Amino acid sequence: MAEALLSGQGLGYSAGEAPLLRDVSAELRGGSVLGIIGPNGAGKSTLVRLLIGQLLPAAGQVTLKGRPLAAWPRRERARLIGHLPQHFEPHWDYRVEELLRLGLDRAGPGAPGLRELADRFELGALLRRTWSTLSGGERARALAASVLAPDPPVVLADEPAAALDVGQAAALMARLRDLARKGAAVAVVVHDLNLAARWCDRLLLLEGGRAAMEARPDEVLGAPELDRVFATRFRRVALPGGGMLLAPGD
Repeated sequence: MAEALLSGQGLGYSAGEAPLLRDVSAELRGGSVLGIIGPNGAGKSTLVRLLIGQLLPAAGQVTLKGRPLAAWPRRERARLIGHLPQHFEPHWDYRVEELLRLGLDRAGPGAPGLRELADRFELGALLRRTWSTLSGGERARALAASVLAPDPPVVLADEPAAALDVGQAAALMARLRDLARKGAAVAVVVHDLNLAARWCDRLLLLEGGRAAMEARPDEVLGAPELDRVFATRFRRVALPGGGMLLAPGD
């Protein structure tokens, strides 16, 4: 099994007296995609923010390549960890080409050129457009292109497909999957359980700030625990060749 490039052990975090995360552990291993799922308020975004160092845990520890995350210089941490946030609003009204160049500036030898990167994310016609003029889906693609341009060894994405149409969401998940095939450690918060089933290697199910279950997608999505946590009865349809499709039941 590949080593854990980014690991959070026994993480806890509170806002005032309200605990948002309690004793949650997560390991991001090279070559693997971890899907983080759960209902609203389960602690998914809080976990991501702890793992990237945006929040400091009240309990537990985060390590990057076996070294405490807090011990890494910020610049080095930013080079090693690519973060796709749930919400992003730049201070300056960047043009798309400027945002992509910011990502390419962090890349090493062998990085794509600006035009190639733009084409990968269907941004070729938008390079001169400013952030404020973009739709939600266009912003999501531009941000993803900038963050993923240097092929960071660790990637955390918080609902990256939320503003994308079906085809674009699948394409982005495929890119994250491809990064993992190249050796990256990837974690992604996913609301669409069918996307999670298709593209993730393991799923971490959160409930009320705690880890309810972690296992292979077929084990988590087929478990009664999923219905209980989401307070719904799912219909499960077996797919040819393996896997399943989930839909809310009656």
